[in-house]
Amino acid sequence: MKIVLASTYVPFIKGGGRFIVDWLEQKLLEYGHEVETFFLPFTDHPEKLLGQIAAFRLMDLSEAGDRLVAFRPPAYVLRHPHKILWFIHHIRAFYDLWGTEYAPPLTPARDALRQAITGIDNATLGEARTIFTNSRRVSDRLAEFNGVASTPLYPPILEPEQFVAGDYGDEIVVLNRVEPHKRQLLMVEAMTHVKTPVRLRLCGRSTWPVYAQMLRDAIAAGGLGGRVTFEDRWISEADKAAALKNALAIAYTPFDEDGIGYPCEEAAYARKAVIATTDSGAVLEFVTDGRNGLVVEPQPAAIAEAMDRLYLDRVLARRYGETNFARLGELNIDWSHVVDAIAA
Repeated sequence: MKIVLASTYVPFIKGGGRFIVDWLEQKLLEYGHEVETFFLPFTDHPEKLLGQIAAFRLMDLSEAGDRLVAFRPPAYVLRHPHKILWFIHHIRAFYDLWGTEYAPPLTPARDALRQAITGIDNATLGEARTIFTNSRRVSDRLAEFNGVASTPLYPPILEPEQFVAGDYGDEIVVLNRVEPHKRQLLMVEAMTHVKTPVRLRLCGRSTWPVYAQMLRDAIAAGGLGGRVTFEDRWISEADKAAALKNALAIAYTPFDEDGIGYPCEEAAYARKAVIATTDSGAVLEFVTDGRNGLVVEPQPAAIAEAMDRLYLDRVLARRYGETNFARLGELNIDWSHVVDAIAA
């Protein structure tokens, strides 16, 4: 089968939105399909949104391949008679983040833009033959905001065999992009409340220098330089595997995350527990408090208590880590399942 994969990207920014496409391409090829992949540059600046969406809509891919699989918005406005979506999020500032601290202030102009975008989405989402999402959370948002039914299809990581279990040391590792809604600052603040010698390692590239500096300032102000490491750089898969191998656990505490998060899967293969928060969105589809990790309130003291608990009980940390690995099978997170669904 000839399959076209189409998505959007922000130039020079790598992350889950790129990986899901690149990794699916590789797996489709392995399973004998022909694949053509393209990314379109996209920015969510309000004054440029509608022009970009109109340009995408003008692209008619009806003669290109047996089916089109679209991912990141607004790739789903592309035209094809057999369009499938692996929908990973809305333009969130106009949907679930509307009116929150993670979106710009409300104005009449922004409200008008929001109405235009939701109207376009309602029309073009309805053209899809099938809509998959990366989590139940995103499926719920599609139903709530657009009245569209969809099926969760959890995206696996590409080479899980490189993530292996080692010892359970003294370090909580955070592996994701350094952004305000990922809330690394919350982890740094938690370190001012811990009562054990537990350590924290923040790993990830920051796209917002102001936030990265806030982290550095908080580390310095708390006198945490000897116990908190901040690696503000692109972290390779090999670097991730090395950081996880002898970690005590990971922390993944984003605000209302779209997907369960590759960090959770990486931790599962390395048999590490996950510390999450009660408002972490789809992360809670993977992490259950007291089973494969600890889910606490998004408060520094509560997170610190969870970190101390795992530090003081390595048997518990190991047990949660082993259960975390089993979670992958329970949720059918596997490439053969994904390829079968996309090519059905």
